[in-house]
Amino acid sequence: MARIYSYVVRYDSGFAPNPFYGYCTLATCKPDIRRQAGVGDWVVGSASNDRSIRRGGHLVYAMRVTETMTFEDYAADARFDVKKPFRMGSRKQSCGDNIYFRNTPDADWCQRDSFHSREDGQINLQHVARDTGVNRILVSDDFIYFGGTGPAFPENLRDQGGRPLCKQGIGRSCFDDPQLVELLEHWVRDFGVSGYQGPPQEWISLRG
Repeated sequence: MARIYSYVVRYDSGFAPNPFYGYCTLATCKPDIRRQAGVGDWVVGSASNDRSIRRGGHLVYAMRVTETMTFEDYAADARFDVKKPFRMGSRKQSCGDNIYFRNTPDADWCQRDSFHSREDGQINLQHVARDTGVNRILVSDDFIYFGGTGPAFPENLRDQGGRPLCKQGIGRSCFDDPQLVELLEHWVRDFGVSGYQGPPQEWISLRG
């Protein structure tokens, strides 16, 4: 039975999730969700209500997990070479999330210069420990990503106990309610579009 994992995307930069090049990937952050979500499950990110954003109650993205893989597999898969970050490139290139690899199974993790590196491009051991503590990446080719332009969640997107699908605050919510899964899928399909639809919130903020 499919489940839904819902959380607030505190930093919507195009990095986590990374919705580019035909795949939405969650390769860093949210270790609990990366550990638990499986193929067929949904991951739903709602916008932050931080005073600098004030978009609580709006959808950032929804992805149906279609594949899971390790960091090693992600780094070696030619489909995702384009997600290796190029910090001096475009915004899309700079926020690549294909950042971890190691030369042998027992070697220490290497970290590409990325949003999780230090400002000088050197490895950030704190992020390495948190990200690689769960050696699992969620991949989807069945997703919709609105970034900072997403619609408000409908009031009826609640489970049978009355819990809203739209997450507020820290942590994550997990739903195993088949009726809510069906409602979510109808809502997502009714948009009539899929994939990348709008820029991340942080890109919009930079325009101001």
